[in-house]
Amino acid sequence: MSKALVECVPNFSEGRNMDVINQITSEIKSVEGVRLLDVDPGAEMNRTVVTFVGSPEGVKEAAFRAIKKAAELIDMRKHKGSHPRMGATDVCPFVPVSGITVEECVELSKEVARRVGEELGIPVYLYEKSATRPERQNLAIIRQGEYEGLAEKLKDPEWKPDFGPAEFNPQAGATVIGVREFLIAYNINLNTREAKYATDIAFELRERGRSVRRGNIRPFYFKGREILKYREGHYPCGSCEFVGKTMDETIRHCKDIHHYDLPHLLKLNGIDPEHPEGQSVKKPGKFKHCKAIGWLVPEYDRAQISINLTNYKVTSMHHVLEETRRLAAERGLVVTGSEIVGLVPYPALLETGKFYLQQQGRSLGIPIRDILETAIQSLGLRDVSDFKIEERVLGLPEDLNQPLVQMKVADFIDEVSRESPAPGGGSIAALSGSLGAALASMVSNLTANKRGSEAVDEILNEAAEKAQEIKFKLAAGIDADTNAFNAYMEARRLPSKTPEEKKIKHQAEQAGLKQAVHVPLETARQSLEALKVAEIVVKYGNPNSITDVGVGALMAFNGVKGGVFNVLINLGQIEDQQFVKEMKETCRTLEKEAAELRDRILSRVEEKIK
Repeated sequence: MSKALVECVPNFSEGRNMDVINQITSEIKSVEGVRLLDVDPGAEMNRTVVTFVGSPEGVKEAAFRAIKKAAELIDMRKHKGSHPRMGATDVCPFVPVSGITVEECVELSKEVARRVGEELGIPVYLYEKSATRPERQNLAIIRQGEYEGLAEKLKDPEWKPDFGPAEFNPQAGATVIGVREFLIAYNINLNTREAKYATDIAFELRERGRSVRRGNIRPFYFKGREILKYREGHYPCGSCEFVGKTMDETIRHCKDIHHYDLPHLLKLNGIDPEHPEGQSVKKPGKFKHCKAIGWLVPEYDRAQISINLTNYKVTSMHHVLEETRRLAAERGLVVTGSEIVGLVPYPALLETGKFYLQQQGRSLGIPIRDILETAIQSLGLRDVSDFKIEERVLGLPEDLNQPLVQMKVADFIDEVSRESPAPGGGSIAALSGSLGAALASMVSNLTANKRGSEAVDEILNEAAEKAQEIKFKLAAGIDADTNAFNAYMEARRLPSKTPEEKKIKHQAEQAGLKQAVHVPLETARQSLEALKVAEIVVKYGNPNSITDVGVGALMAFNGVKGGVFNVLINLGQIEDQQFVKEMKETCRTLEKEAAELRDRILSRVEEKIK
């Protein structure tokens, strides 16, 4: 099981005074087992988003210390900013990253909330997955009325805090704590200084939608002359011209014809669906799990649509951006780019890169960094600030940054040539196989998606993707083989003075030898897969590049043979004879199939170049 890791992203109501911000983040950095990842202050919003990760216990303590320090330093009576807020620490979400369940994270959030309420005297509301009642799941609903309306809100028994006193804390306000999915804070930039233009588009995007208007609604909907309202016996549908005589009739119509839950929509907008009379009619926005508002950002000299994507697996950055581009064009506006505030999950950026590659009719079988760079360029993430993959993408595959893989070619060759036994043949076998897969991918990409290649595009695009997957695994094997050898050598260095120490050392050595077998065996298996891809590419690829496929096949075969050599040499010292027998039989099968594939591929290459 992977190590338990929790992310915490508290939002503090201070974005201008760096001394205050630094004192808060110093509290986080003081906790062992916690790593501060990002501090993103915004002067116009007067708000700072902080991101840190660590062990459950470490994150729990760091969150409490930061909330305590914010309550000491931030006076909400003096706070002004463009972002909705209700407390010095406005919201403190916890996000399970790995090795911990949502349920365990919920308990963690409640422990922090209890301490904040009892020790600091701050009213605390639980939200999202920690919510104690359905109406408190949504942050926007809890925050309605903001800090200015909090004193009256706390007098209402329906809004009794989950923890802490039901009394107004004028300096610290109130705090919202809970567990949520990974939230992507995503802003889209427009070529205008008019915040109301950004807001007009934001209301079209966000899940809670907007009030329905009639007359003069194009191109800017907010200019509509009449706002429709519910009244007794007159309950209009926000999405068409239908008017129900009862609210139930309109609710059924919205569900059957437009497929949305009208009561849920009204609750998102603070309207009682049982008594909506006098309230404006609402129509839903285009995206679920999407919150959006518009504002002017003076430091960028343009308006932005500020978006929170609360479940990127349902609503992605690229789909929101493409719809924004369409809505902006209708209004005579241009999207100049976008920005991600804080961090973004690796899978989210990867899927965005794949989306735009598919839009361009290009293969997805290219290096991961190229896919991520496609996403960055397509989203325009460097429009207003720099975007560095290593600093901003959470969960990058660790194999991208292994020490041997990251070496320059000349340095790697030098490292191999030194008198140390590793990196040795196993690492070179993995490198050879990865180069074979890379060449198969190259020829696939050179052939596919060109004029006249339509008949083979699907076959070669699939081959390129498979080759990239194999290449990535084999590249990781370059370091894995060296690491396995080093682990075995560590076992040999264990003390062996007593019978118990000798037993422990012997067991560790045998386990290390088996690991030293499994790693090159995987190299051989993946190199065989590279040969299988090469056979497809030699058949359908560009004839002008057929020798590249042949070279790739030779490299992949060497990966198989080299992997087998390293398996066999390590079997000699393993005492588990059944294991030894199975490994030898597996190696014979792999080598036989690899030789047959190599011969078929080379035969085809030689026929073409005669």
